[in-house]
Amino acid sequence: MRNIVRASLVAAALFSTTPALAKKKAQLTPMEIQALQSHEYETSKEVLFASVVSVFQDLGYQLENADMPSGFITASSATKNKTGLLEAFAGMRSSGNTRATAFVEGMPSGRARVRLNFLNSKSTSSNYGQNSKDDKPILDPLTYKSAWDKIDEAIFVRAASNAPARPGTPPAATVSPASISVPVTAGTSVTVTPDKPK
Repeated sequence: MRNIVRASLVAAALFSTTPALAKKKAQLTPMEIQALQSHEYETSKEVLFASVVSVFQDLGYQLENADMPSGFITASSATKNKTGLLEAFAGMRSSGNTRATAFVEGMPSGRARVRLNFLNSKSTSSNYGQNSKDDKPILDPLTYKSAWDKIDEAIFVRAASNAPARPGTPPAATVSPASISVPVTAGTSVTVTPDKPK
């Protein structure tokens, strides 16, 4: 009997101290959040702004606002049904999406900086008229690294397509078809072979 009582006391002590021993998730300071969400690029504000808009669209976000003078961009993903089994039994419905904002600003010496913010949003409603909304910031470093990599690529593509040709570089070869068939009247056509460039 004493062993059962002793085992019960040890188990009670263990379970009561377990939450105290459990590690809490580290909270980021405001400066750490800013460092996570901000990135500087060696490009103009205009190029960075266009690149961020392009990346948001490539990721499937719908633009809600994109104002170049202020540098502010807001976008959101498509809304998805997030109703769980227990919520369905309780007569509740949930839906959610991801919202994203960006603030792009010009920096001295031709550089630009962007600060991104991603937020998971979940709305719940019940058959009894009760509604609630739960927004949680996304602070996963991999999410932001992926965004920075995609913005890097967009800036590179934009810079490469806008770069002027270097002096002494022959113009890009144009492809011309060997021949073109052009219909003249019903049942007849004329074949034209363009001259080769000299």
